Amino acid sequence: MEMTLEFVLRIFVAALLGGAIGLEREYRAKEAGLRTHFLVALGSALFMVVSAYGFEGAMHTPEHRWDVSRVAAQVVSGIGFIGAGTIIFHKSENVVRGLTTAAGLWVTAAIGLACGGGMYILSIASTILVLVGLEAFNFVLRKIDKHKK
Repeated sequence: MEMTLEFVLRIFVAALLGGAIGLEREYRAKEAGLRTHFLVALGSALFMVVSAYGFEGAMHTPEHRWDVSRVAAQVVSGIGFIGAGTIIFHKSENVVRGLTTAAGLWVTAAIGLACGGGMYILSIASTILVLVGLEAFNFVLRKIDKHKK
């Protein structure tokens, strides 16, 4: 029971951190917002927990070898697929949109995996860095735009 509460805490923290990133993206009216980032972080954390602890009874048999990192690797691949769907090339403007959103989903999945692994400090620090990076980038772009005009 105690371990179950720890697992619930892991996915709860992941969902909150993903939601924080998603809230910023929602505020900026980007392609993927609060719900998407919330779900990506929650799902990644859940995959990590299930991968690492979901097969406890079967993992200690001599005829089987288990590698818990395989599920985490597949999360990265799956998020790459989702992120690719957010990237759009606008031929008329000769510009690519959605790269930051795709990268945000990618790092949100990593934060979820870290939470699922119980690495709360790393997850929180990463979330803070993501939010600072997104805001700093926005600030710099506004300054450049003002300077051009």
